[in-house]
Amino acid sequence: MDSKDIKEHFQHLLKLLEIEKKEDLEQYKKLMSDSSIEERKNKGICWYPVQLEKSSFDAGARAIIKVSRKQEQAHVFQTGKTVSLFSLAGNNDETSESSKGVINQVKGNEMIITLNEDDIPEWISEGNLGVQLLFDEGAYRELERALTIAMNGEEPQLIKMREILLGNRKASFSKKYEFDIPYLNDSQNEAFKNTLAAEDVAIIHGPPGTGKTTTLVQCIIQDLKENDQVLVTAPSNAAVDLLTDKLVEKGINVLRLGHPARVTDRLLQQTVDYKITKHLRYKELKAIKQQEAQYRDAAAKFKRNFGSDQRRERKMLYVEANKLRKEIRSLSDYISNDIFEKAEVITCTLVGATTQLMRSKRFSTAYIDEAAQALEAATWIPILKADKIVLAGDHQQLPPTIKSVEAAKEGMDKTLFENVIKQKSVDVMLKEQYRMNKDIMNFPSDYFYDGKLIANDEVQDWKIYDEDQPLEFIDTAGTGFQDQVAPESLSTYNKEEAELLQKHLTQYINIVNGSNQLDNIGSIGIITPYKAQVKVLKELVQQMDIPSIVRKKINVNTVDSFQGQERDIIYISLVRSNDDGIIGFLSNARRMNVAMTRARKKLVVIGDSATISRNKFYSKFIDYVNEIGAYRSAFELMYD
Repeated sequence: MDSKDIKEHFQHLLKLLEIEKKEDLEQYKKLMSDSSIEERKNKGICWYPVQLEKSSFDAGARAIIKVSRKQEQAHVFQTGKTVSLFSLAGNNDETSESSKGVINQVKGNEMIITLNEDDIPEWISEGNLGVQLLFDEGAYRELERALTIAMNGEEPQLIKMREILLGNRKASFSKKYEFDIPYLNDSQNEAFKNTLAAEDVAIIHGPPGTGKTTTLVQCIIQDLKENDQVLVTAPSNAAVDLLTDKLVEKGINVLRLGHPARVTDRLLQQTVDYKITKHLRYKELKAIKQQEAQYRDAAAKFKRNFGSDQRRERKMLYVEANKLRKEIRSLSDYISNDIFEKAEVITCTLVGATTQLMRSKRFSTAYIDEAAQALEAATWIPILKADKIVLAGDHQQLPPTIKSVEAAKEGMDKTLFENVIKQKSVDVMLKEQYRMNKDIMNFPSDYFYDGKLIANDEVQDWKIYDEDQPLEFIDTAGTGFQDQVAPESLSTYNKEEAELLQKHLTQYINIVNGSNQLDNIGSIGIITPYKAQVKVLKELVQQMDIPSIVRKKINVNTVDSFQGQERDIIYISLVRSNDDGIIGFLSNARRMNVAMTRARKKLVVIGDSATISRNKFYSKFIDYVNEIGAYRSAFELMYD
């Protein structure tokens, strides 16, 4: 692209971002508009009434509450979502009090929320409490701001980065790094050296199980030998926490930015809020806060009808309180900046890099993990803050989540990672994988990675028991199993296929138990693209005649929920079975790459070959299972 094309590229991204924001807001309004509390409850965006179970403060002195509800009901609440805790006035739908917060955890009928307040609101003990979802517009503002700066900025470094990432300018590499790290394999060392030799842009391409995080951590450690501080980001809190954890294990001073509710418990000690409480000047800050609160409390005690002397005294108290408030802000800023400057690595989400603490900061290097899952607009946020960018990820796995079909069709689901890896020759692919038996690995390797993946010696032949078949495809063609649409959710399910999966898994566990190899099953995942099928499968798992110790190891969920995870055994229910060959979500081969590559020792895929094989991916998969003797008809299970 020339400079004109680059500007048009950013203008197009801004247009798509506006389309996505409108769709997101529209979906939220549809859920919320003109609806009663009861209707919102039925839509899953409100819990009411809730009981206050506990209130406390976290390590960073933020207010935390735990609430519960009596009635089990489907909902959309999840960790990290922004919510409003509210109290209703009497028995009508009018909110009398409310407070914003972020969800720490939702488990069953219990929810833990970190409030955006320093104190527990007094009104929460008065009852009539509820929690409802909020629309978070802040992230869109930051994405638009980043794109606008990236498009119009005239700083030499930004112009250079724009031309390298989007234009015809080549990335530069030095020959400085020729040494190997002994505990990295050949391709990891190649990626390590390529990353450190890069002067502006490098990519670590990490297919499933190839040790991308391990390689990334070694690059960061080496980088810190020459630079005082680096930035490490990712699109999700889970990915940021994983890297933070690995860096802390290596003894690195890491500062984890972000709302404490979005940080796992074990990493709270790395947050600004916690580190403030351990700072040398925290006691001083706390004392000033207490004094300020005393002045305000004293001023607030004056009634409306009072004389001139009392008015002067109240005014004096507020003046003193305001002076202390300025002191508090000044000292808080000093402590936060001191903590920031002493950290070797700053970790945060992409949008989290826009916090006030980060506004004027600049880094020698910004590492962006899971970059193939990040919106391009979000990727520009750390790019604007660094002289060098390292992108890590795999564009053959899940793309970013886009709510607008129009925006996705117009290219919003195309990431900067994907564009750069295809055009710039700045990447090294990691080739040795440490997760899967070779029979599970070979098909995704051939289809997505040009057959370049190799299984590490320790994993290539591992199985649950010696005579086991690591991969099976159970074909339901001809059985008459038909997919159906659940009227309440409009999601697709296939109960007969789910029952077949239940039968196969029960038999398999009994065989393993009979071989005295039950200890070899550390975890089992059951994956399906459809939420309605998840619900059916969860119910069937509870009915299975298997040891309870094994049932506790089974997790049933959608493909997206398993990204970045692995299990000893994976079952995949494809669901779609119809005369028209309609396969919906299944047509996204990248989603199926994620599903299949979660398995370590055993992968069982159940589906209708007559429906799915019209698609190139599944046609080749069925050819593969036939070649290795992993094909099995459902009739064998139904009538044995």
